[in-house]
Amino acid sequence: MGLVYVCPLSRVEQVVAQCGADSLVSLLSPPYRAPRLAAIARDRHLAIGLSDIVAPMAGQVLPESRHVESLIAFFQNWDRARPLVVHCYAGVSRSPAAAFIGLCALEAAPEIEIARNLRRLSPSATPNKRLVELADALLSRDGRMVAAIESIGRGADCFEGEVFWMETA
Repeated sequence: MGLVYVCPLSRVEQVVAQCGADSLVSLLSPPYRAPRLAAIARDRHLAIGLSDIVAPMAGQVLPESRHVESLIAFFQNWDRARPLVVHCYAGVSRSPAAAFIGLCALEAAPEIEIARNLRRLSPSATPNKRLVELADALLSRDGRMVAAIESIGRGADCFEGEVFWMETA
């Protein structure tokens, strides 16, 4: 069993220290730079530069299949011995989407169960639809991931999401 923590950028250093994580995923819009933490080896830190958008927008980085492929591979190479932390700027859209995608890639549980658990743990989570759509296609889920996220609806409005964690088998 492994634990996946989700948090905003403002809490990433604290969360990594408190949970003892040895793996980190950073999803930040350029020009933000992913934090470099001494507790995380360089090869266990995946930094993906992409914007929190669902359609092309001038000056922004649209999530692409290559971003999601690297995320899925990173989760699949995680040994689950120690926690993995996923963060974006606010901890509301990109990082909950990444956690959902990672758990779908690792778990045998139905996508709807993972999505409902995500909502239970994070009332404010609004996973980025574009990231979920790309993952759904890459993982050959025939729309089940997209439908699961659509079923939980938009999360509660907030400036920043609360830290939460999900378990993997």
